[in-house]
Amino acid sequence: MKIINPLLLLVLWLGCVDAIADTSPFAGAHRTPEFVARDSYRHPVETLAFFQVEPGMTVVEISPGAGWYTEILAPLVHQGGADRGLLYAAHFPKDSGVSYYEQSLATFTAKLATDPPVYGDVILSTFDPANGVLTVPDGVADRVVTFRNVHNWLRSDSEGKAFELFFRALKPGGVLGVVEHRTSRTIDRAEMIRSGYMPEAYVIELAEKAGFVLAARSELNANPKDTTDHPEGVWTLPPSLRLQEKDREKYQAIGESDRMTLKFIKPAAP
Repeated sequence: MKIINPLLLLVLWLGCVDAIADTSPFAGAHRTPEFVARDSYRHPVETLAFFQVEPGMTVVEISPGAGWYTEILAPLVHQGGADRGLLYAAHFPKDSGVSYYEQSLATFTAKLATDPPVYGDVILSTFDPANGVLTVPDGVADRVVTFRNVHNWLRSDSEGKAFELFFRALKPGGVLGVVEHRTSRTIDRAEMIRSGYMPEAYVIELAEKAGFVLAARSELNANPKDTTDHPEGVWTLPPSLRLQEKDREKYQAIGESDRMTLKFIKPAAP
């Protein structure tokens, strides 16, 4: 395992940009202005370069939510010309009986329908780790990526199963990219669930138990201003600002959460 330094990251980024051929997935008119405003915190160009996501690949995005990264990934993987890639958007299951899940899925599905040239080839699939479901063929993916989601799976005690499903979906030699809220504090499982923050070592352990090898980690999504000890956990900070006007300027000055950025590899078959 290695930590990627800024100079090497620049080299990776330049190589990715060369492969992409243009920057339209990151700067196109299809992107939601409110999403673009968060680029300074989420670093999509650098993050996807670190995960070595390129046009023509088969990519699985786990729990895409409102589609922040989908807006970038869909046109990016489809830039391969004759070798157009595939994007699986693995969202909540239909008819889950959970109103938040069903509304989130309905909103995301409607988003895909608004711009067929951008989203028409996205394959909407299901991710339900509590029931061991990821409706993506085994061994098909070049990349599996997930952004700020691991803490959500703790509530159903399904985080280990999630990583097992990622391992199955990837080709040998494929990459799993994980971005997650991070704390350096020693906290128990209950505090992880309450706060949304996770120790980096725990996420690495989950991946390694599933069979992955940690290839590299990056500090590009780090935020040293974040103490990770807030009344409403990560949701105290932007963009949620759950405390509303209370200490709003203080939390806006901190910015979005400190985040780990981890790259794992599924070992090639012996």
